[in-house]
Amino acid sequence: MRKSYRVKKEAEFQKVFTQGKSCANKQFVVYMIEKPKQTHFRVGISVGKKIGNAVARNWVKRRIRQSLTELKPQLKQDCDFIVIARPGVAFMSTAEVKQHLIHVLHLAKVLNDDQVDSDLR
Repeated sequence: MRKSYRVKKEAEFQKVFTQGKSCANKQFVVYMIEKPKQTHFRVGISVGKKIGNAVARNWVKRRIRQSLTELKPQLKQDCDFIVIARPGVAFMSTAEVKQHLIHVLHLAKVLNDDQVDSDLR
């Protein structure tokens, strides 16, 4: 995912974290803030040390980015959101990561319902 699609600065990350609406499931927490004048979404990914060592954390980040890249056409474009991984994600397969990420993005209303294919669920 290109850098223009990422929430990079700490101040921006904290703004979404403190002012955004949150939704969660067992594997992920998503904070979302709407930005009506924005041309495309931006995402921040947080994988804490409770997930595991550096290798496990990087594995989880790659799977989240890969899933978001595949879901890019279905994601709302006028928002910033943060995905926070919870413990246990490192033991899941790529397909499970994507499935649980779809679930929490749907709860957070970041995923456009009318465009989601049934095979993505």
